[in-house]
Amino acid sequence: MNSFGRIFRVEILGESHGPLVGAVIDGCPPGVPLAPADLEGDLARRRAGSGGTTARREADVPEILSGVYGGFTTGAPILVAVRNADTRSADYERFREVPRPGHADFSAGRKYSGYADLRGSGHFSGRLTVGLVAAGAVAKKLLPELGFATRVVEAGGRADVEAAVAEAAAAGDSLGALVELRVSGVPAGLGEPWFDALESLAAHAFFSVPGVRGVEFGDGFRAARLRGSEHNDPFVDAEGRTSRNGSGGVNGGISNGNALVARVAMKPASSIALPQETFDFGTGAMGTLEIGGRHDACIALRGAVALEGALALVLADLTLLARASAPFEPQAAKGNRT
Repeated sequence: MNSFGRIFRVEILGESHGPLVGAVIDGCPPGVPLAPADLEGDLARRRAGSGGTTARREADVPEILSGVYGGFTTGAPILVAVRNADTRSADYERFREVPRPGHADFSAGRKYSGYADLRGSGHFSGRLTVGLVAAGAVAKKLLPELGFATRVVEAGGRADVEAAVAEAAAAGDSLGALVELRVSGVPAGLGEPWFDALESLAAHAFFSVPGVRGVEFGDGFRAARLRGSEHNDPFVDAEGRTSRNGSGGVNGGISNGNALVARVAMKPASSIALPQETFDFGTGAMGTLEIGGRHDACIALRGAVALEGALALVLADLTLLARASAPFEPQAAKGNRT
């Protein structure tokens, strides 16, 4: 459904043109210092305004409406809400009869029998990553020893991301991009051997972000072209550090203490200014669709921090699970009983 996690559990809520978007975070331990200011840094990284991003301007001011008292988490569910303000719902009415290529208009219409909110793509919109980013910022409060480094390494296959995006935007088109995430300080032992492997959970979370088309860890798909002697990670000390990191910090589904390294491919934004030939369900014939409104030329520019937030959720949940499943150690006997 719309929630993720076993102990640190997050549910995403809202619609792009509804009153608000946000997240409910359950399972956060009590006593964690938390204020809206703790969320604003990551929300600012997601905010539009730079080249290649949408002209929609939202302040994205977070409100913490439950689960925090006196500046500390209480252990109760935390509700983070961000109000929507800059909406233009009339831009989307036509898409009920002419679904936009690459969007969820058609599939959502079939699944929800025509009742889905299509304004701004409704619950399917990248706008809802606001809640994911906010929840990720809370998760990182539980992971103070970890260092997150996330960047767009290429767009449209080019390392000059800014120039590539500018050219696509000027042409009324969009670009896909590759995002690299590195997390240092991850301790060995997080994850499970099979369905809850660290990579499995991280990939699940990544693919929950709209527009993700591929995920790899360490050498990733390049490993298919390597020999074992090239891909293996020889150890160099008793702490488990390795001379390279072909596995991306995970062996057997479990973190090995080296940096966690993942790369995520994000597709070009589906909404483009160029005319597209597509089927018109109203007329029953092919027609030309021109999409108005305000859209990103490269969704990865603002989506990168959402991917970081998604990964933080996984690491916070696995950290809490590791604490819950720590080996039982009986207390030493205190003197002789009489």
